[in-house]
Amino acid sequence: MNQRAIVLVSGGLDSATTLALAKSRGHDCVPLTFRYGQRHAVELAAASRVCTQLGVRAPLVVEIDLRAFGGSALTGDLPVPKGRSQSEIASGIPATYVPARNIIFLSYALGAAEAFGAGDIFLGVNAVDYSGYPDCRPEFIAAFEHMANLGTKAGVEGRPLNIRAPLSGMTKAEIIRLGLSLGVDYALTHSCYDPVGTLACGRCDSCRIRLKGFADAGVKDPVQYA
Repeated sequence: MNQRAIVLVSGGLDSATTLALAKSRGHDCVPLTFRYGQRHAVELAAASRVCTQLGVRAPLVVEIDLRAFGGSALTGDLPVPKGRSQSEIASGIPATYVPARNIIFLSYALGAAEAFGAGDIFLGVNAVDYSGYPDCRPEFIAAFEHMANLGTKAGVEGRPLNIRAPLSGMTKAEIIRLGLSLGVDYALTHSCYDPVGTLACGRCDSCRIRLKGFADAGVKDPVQYA
């Protein structure tokens, strides 16, 4: 088995857990993160902290500007939804959906995988996310993997690339428990979509999903909230 893997890291708890899991499986992890014009760019510092804590190399930072298109509360002028109930969060595609973001990120990861000779790409999408984001669903991951092996040198030469989404069937509470068992320090992570300085707002969808996950896991969230 090719032990090298590209791991998408955002600084959030899902990607931190995924990175720890990939490392625990014996992979030589190459973390990859993005500065894409997101309003919560403080997550880049969190990604770097997580990589240091887990003892892997510093993340490669790809610079792209999705503000050129906008269309999202994270990259445009739309307000970030706040104070929504869990049922509201779970219904429909939220304003924080960034058009084609995971397609774009995975395409860069695919290029990195070929350049670094990696056989696997890991990303931290999960059951909570794919209820709202179309590019987090297992069907999308499977379709992208199929496309990747049709359109790459590695794929056509018989060295198939695997897109791994090991958290896809897990709840936030299960992810948190897994991460704690792997030694992830969640105090270093950042999940908020609309931080107040460097502090999480506590009211956006991402904060509310995170807080519920920690509550369901019976663990106190170690990050500070505004």
